[in-house]
Amino acid sequence: MTDPQAPEASPFPHTTGRTKGYSPDAVDAFLARARDAFQAEDAGEVHAGAIRTVAFPLVRRGYQVAAVDAALGRIEDAFAARERERALSRAGARAWVGQSRQLGQEVLDRLTRPKRHRFARTGLLRYGYRIDEVDLVADRIARFLETGEGVSVEQIRTVAFRMQRRGYNEAQVDAVLDSVVEVMLAVV
Repeated sequence: MTDPQAPEASPFPHTTGRTKGYSPDAVDAFLARARDAFQAEDAGEVHAGAIRTVAFPLVRRGYQVAAVDAALGRIEDAFAARERERALSRAGARAWVGQSRQLGQEVLDRLTRPKRHRFARTGLLRYGYRIDEVDLVADRIARFLETGEGVSVEQIRTVAFRMQRRGYNEAQVDAVLDSVVEVMLAVV
């Protein structure tokens, strides 16, 4: 028999010691909104792109970041699959493929620019993503888009870059990576 006074089991492991994790209240609230949106006919403000870019405050004894991020990846996949199905039924396969192909071509055009000139740079005294690391990832993504050479959605979602002065603009790089994930999920 279950004790009604017992605390509810946590959906994710908590951090320990000095390590911070995602705020459980913020994560739980977002997951409840996502669940409601997925069950509703109209998802409203929660969609695959919103799930990909959601951010939570970091707190002590929070949910472990890796566990929450992995769950968010699965939720994003589910929303993307549903969005793809709805778009296919509404506009047809030809229109859906055309939109995905156009976005893929825009990304490919950006990533095949000359090395060290693919993204805007930060100011003289500001830090941005390391240019050589971003260019290396850009080359892999470009090969994927051109030839289908193996890169997974999870690799794109979890890519991390070190920082350097006068590096690539973070927001611009992140936006292109989000578009890559969108294209990959559209054709899966």
